[in-house]
Amino acid sequence: MTASTVAQYLAALPADRRAALSAVRKTINENLPDGYEEGMQFGMIGWYVPLSVYPAGYGENPKVPLSFVALASQKSGMVLHFLCFYGHPTLSTWFTSEYKKSGKKLDMGKGCVRFKSLEDLALDVVGRTVARVSAEEHMANYQAARALMGKGKSSAKKGAKKFAVKNHAAMRQTIRRVHY
Repeated sequence: MTASTVAQYLAALPADRRAALSAVRKTINENLPDGYEEGMQFGMIGWYVPLSVYPAGYGENPKVPLSFVALASQKSGMVLHFLCFYGHPTLSTWFTSEYKKSGKKLDMGKGCVRFKSLEDLALDVVGRTVARVSAEEHMANYQAARALMGKGKSSAKKGAKKFAVKNHAAMRQTIRRVHY
């Protein structure tokens, strides 16, 4: 899919997928803290810290805004990528715990939640998760994770650096794995 706008992306989907992704999108937008923008990123609907706020960009690329959450339709279902989980393990742990309390079955990778239908997704948990991370906190977590990877100032221990490198690599791989 080569959509350049969210509207084009949604219009290109089958009706059932369009309805499901539109509902998830609405939940995210209703709970999104100030400082983020919505648009197309990596071939998905994305929410990110704009370059006007974080000019260094993702991976220190001043052309790519710092990703926060992404939403996509794939061949096998739909996926919600919580890019904010990388470098923020307590948020991921909280999310998993809250999701289990919802009674819904969680199909999750390191930062992606896969779902076949809207009924499979705990929308309230998605909304509360998005609401928990301000743009400032997300930028600080991202900078700390980069520092642990040796991409900035850090006196991190070897094990912490390996953890951060592994999680950053997983995030990049997740972004590349999106299929339409």
